[in-house]
Amino acid sequence: MSDMLEDIQLTKRLLEQFLVVAGEKHFGRAAERLGMSQPPLSQSIQRLERGLGVRLFERGPGGVALTAAGEVFVTDAQRLLDSQSAAIERVRRVASGLEGDVRVGYVSVLSHHYLPGLLRAAAEELPGLRVHLHQEPAAALTEMVRAGTLDLAFLRDPSRLSADLVSRNFAVERMAAALPRHHPLAEADEVSLGDLRDEDFVLPDATVLPALAHQVQLACREAGFTPRSRAVSDDLTGLFSYVASGLCVSLLPEALRDFHVPEVAFVSLRGTSPYLETSLVAVHHPDADAAVLSLLELITRRVAE
Repeated sequence: MSDMLEDIQLTKRLLEQFLVVAGEKHFGRAAERLGMSQPPLSQSIQRLERGLGVRLFERGPGGVALTAAGEVFVTDAQRLLDSQSAAIERVRRVASGLEGDVRVGYVSVLSHHYLPGLLRAAAEELPGLRVHLHQEPAAALTEMVRAGTLDLAFLRDPSRLSADLVSRNFAVERMAAALPRHHPLAEADEVSLGDLRDEDFVLPDATVLPALAHQVQLACREAGFTPRSRAVSDDLTGLFSYVASGLCVSLLPEALRDFHVPEVAFVSLRGTSPYLETSLVAVHHPDADAAVLSLLELITRRVAE
């Protein structure tokens, strides 16, 4: 049949028709299964054979039998159908946010408290997502999201966020007093912020962490004093280090007590001041794809549980 070749598209319908005929070995029964009349089915198979340049069936009065080429094409036709179905399913999964690659940035201390749970939850509920992690300071993370080198960033201080990015709170943490382990108040169940009025503080750097620095100032002023600065740090690990040195105290999110720095004691703060709460935010582009939004919905839900 090589001299009878014609262009043909191996459509899903044509492949299905061939496989049904191959299974039934009878055009009449195959046509009935396919919900069509026999002549169009016969014409489709003939067109397939001309397009392939081979005879797929031997016709007889009692039905049809597969040729050697037809036997081989059964396997390949099924493989093509399976590949088409997988491709369709995959693109639908990607569009729905169930599969794909998501590049996630985070500030250092979030890796200890939130990221392990996020990765476990993603593996359980969104196994088709591949999460790639990148650690940087908060300012660098927002620039990377803006530039498109990150899809999503988790940080604590969104004050420098530009209008072309979107932020969404995914957790609220209570602030606590971070004290050197041998501080006289380190074993207390709770203290008031005013109890620390005579202490030296290590404070967040107002140029790098302006929102957190402003919040600490407002909380202390509400308690009746201005914190006396011994040092400043541009990230939370630096604040930890100064407190661990025994030189000063600080205010840190209470959840960071799980960070397990032996020389630092966390003591709860009395009061209901709004300045004693800090928000964690997720930052992304307004047109973030479905995979990014699925991951964000997952962590927001898990944190709320």
